[in-house]
Amino acid sequence: MHLHSLHCLLQSLHRLPFIMSNISVNAPQNQAIHFFDEPCLVIAGAGSGKTRVITKKIAWLIETKGFEPKNIAAVTFTNKAATEMRERVGKLLQNKVLTTPGKEGQKVPVNQLTVCTFHSLGAQILRKEAGNIGLKPNFSIMPSDDCFALIQEQLSTTDKNLIHSVKTAISLWKNRLVSPENALATAKNDDEYQCAMVYRNYKATLQAYQAVDFDDLIRLPAELFARDEPIRERWQNRLRYLLIDEYQDTNISQYTLLKLLVGPRAAFTAVGDDDQAIYGWRGATLENLQQLQTDFPTLKIIKLEQNYRSTSRILTAANNIISKNPKLFAKKLWSEHGLGDPITVTPMNDEEHEAESIVFRLSAHKFERHTQFRDYAILYRSNYQARIFEQVLRRERIPYILSGGQSFFDKAEIKDICAYLRLIGNPDDDPAFIRAVTTPRRGVGTTTLEILGCFAGQAKVSLFEAVYMGAIEARVQTRQLEQLRAFCNFIQHITTRASRDPATEVIKELIENIHYETYLYDTFEERQAKSRWTNVFEFIEWLKRKGTHPENEDRHSRGFHNADGFGDESKSLMELTQTIALMSMLDERDADPDAVRLSTLHASKGLEYAHVFLVGAEEGILPSIRDNENLTDEKIQEERRLMYVGITRAQRSLQLSWCKKRNRSRKTIVCQMSRFVSEMQLDEALPPTTPQENTMSPKERLASLKAMLTREGKAST
Repeated sequence: MHLHSLHCLLQSLHRLPFIMSNISVNAPQNQAIHFFDEPCLVIAGAGSGKTRVITKKIAWLIETKGFEPKNIAAVTFTNKAATEMRERVGKLLQNKVLTTPGKEGQKVPVNQLTVCTFHSLGAQILRKEAGNIGLKPNFSIMPSDDCFALIQEQLSTTDKNLIHSVKTAISLWKNRLVSPENALATAKNDDEYQCAMVYRNYKATLQAYQAVDFDDLIRLPAELFARDEPIRERWQNRLRYLLIDEYQDTNISQYTLLKLLVGPRAAFTAVGDDDQAIYGWRGATLENLQQLQTDFPTLKIIKLEQNYRSTSRILTAANNIISKNPKLFAKKLWSEHGLGDPITVTPMNDEEHEAESIVFRLSAHKFERHTQFRDYAILYRSNYQARIFEQVLRRERIPYILSGGQSFFDKAEIKDICAYLRLIGNPDDDPAFIRAVTTPRRGVGTTTLEILGCFAGQAKVSLFEAVYMGAIEARVQTRQLEQLRAFCNFIQHITTRASRDPATEVIKELIENIHYETYLYDTFEERQAKSRWTNVFEFIEWLKRKGTHPENEDRHSRGFHNADGFGDESKSLMELTQTIALMSMLDERDADPDAVRLSTLHASKGLEYAHVFLVGAEEGILPSIRDNENLTDEKIQEERRLMYVGITRAQRSLQLSWCKKRNRSRKTIVCQMSRFVSEMQLDEALPPTTPQENTMSPKERLASLKAMLTREGKAST
């Protein structure tokens, strides 16, 4: 009974941050919720309850100020954040009624609220206004890797680094609202001019395909609103109050879109934190925070400094490190959660020693504190650091979830097969058509597809439908048209079979007829081709099992978790293809499993964990320094903010580690502890330990604890 009571006490103490998060709002939060007369900027420190402020303000606007849900939009950066926000607002407004004149007493139609990502909002605008920008209403959104392929074809190279750099340059131009013509006019050298030429051709190709890329979802509405006043005013009247989450992560095109949407009414609340601005490399700019005060002189600034997440020791370290950066809005986080565990900093011999030590420390900590695996996160600067931790966790049979890395469904070979399945489910899916018809190659090149795209745009039909129209025969050469029609005939044949025949037989015919295995071995070197084919084979086998008999999937194998549309009932291939879009979301939609989180620092932003291991805290990794890189003050400041984000993910304990040496490119290099660790100004680098514990490895300590528990158990009986 005594042990049980102690366990309950430990569990209640462990959950304290979550209990505290449910208290009523504090004074600054209350001010932010109820401020209405002027534009408002809420500087919300890490863990200070910004989502609570946004959701309660939405409810207050509807209940008190007479807004209808359809006239409010809340935008953020991730689907997960938008979903959480939507669910919270739904609970707050459950069974509430409207106060809008003429509609008093009617139940609040929560489903009319716009709570979404920036890009989802942009897509909604484009769907409504497609005709005003030369697009058909069912235009396609081109996946990132298909855009990569278009740029690769323009460059006629297999150099992935070059293709990626050009793709990044084009993305940054679009985010800054720079047209191809302006990019060409301002090119400083031949390389920049060549890159701008690719940008111009790439833009023309997308237009011909009646497609847009991810950046266009913001750029095109911003440009449309800037030049068309009636359309702009229509949307200003439709969305009469805006709430913007993670404002510090906005780029120029996003800020321009928001500014044009709020218009002269300036009815908005922006919520952000300049200390958590970590996306400068993809175009986000802190200047947007400064610009708000210039563009909206009556802007009200409210600071949220009380932290509901972390202990005082963690916040002191966070405040110390971020104080080294220049401040736009000075603030200091504080907490009522007590001093908390000491922060530890442990030097490791190398990356193998680091991974083994961290995993055994984690196991020992869990054993001592009676916690769960889901309470722990291992955070790192770059994806490659996760591999050794995965190996050790698998070896020790500890469940884990990998965040911030490449999903199985994001692999190119899986997307290739999914393109065929998407096309079987929806022949009007233009990006799927383009990917499938060109992978493997069928003698149909970019020129032919551009002609087909222009024709389809004029006829207002899909690319698939355009292939069969008689008028296309005068525009496309006979040989290419024969290849296109043969491809479409094959898709129609498979589609017919998919709705009636066993999935196993249909999949087999599909894969055999497109000769995908041969394509892989003809395109890639043998080891890479074999790896890709193995992934395809596993994916096909999974589809076959799902399509032939009920089963209980291993929830930790390859990430194939059950989700809506992928239950255990038997399914035909057509039923599977109709829900194929869910596949890339399966990991996210799974219930919260009891597993350790492995995550990059970037991917951890917005999340929190009871116990955090921040690994690789050394020069060259954090801050990240590439070969011969000039480490500017701006770069150091962003890396420091990234360290700050990592520190402030921790609720109750934080343990840092760094390696004395690492293996890189088959060379052993000597490492130094990150400058950021000393900037944390820790009073004690290591917690007090007994002489015996000093000589014990984490593995030995875990074994000792288990042995002690066994002895106590025998003694009690």
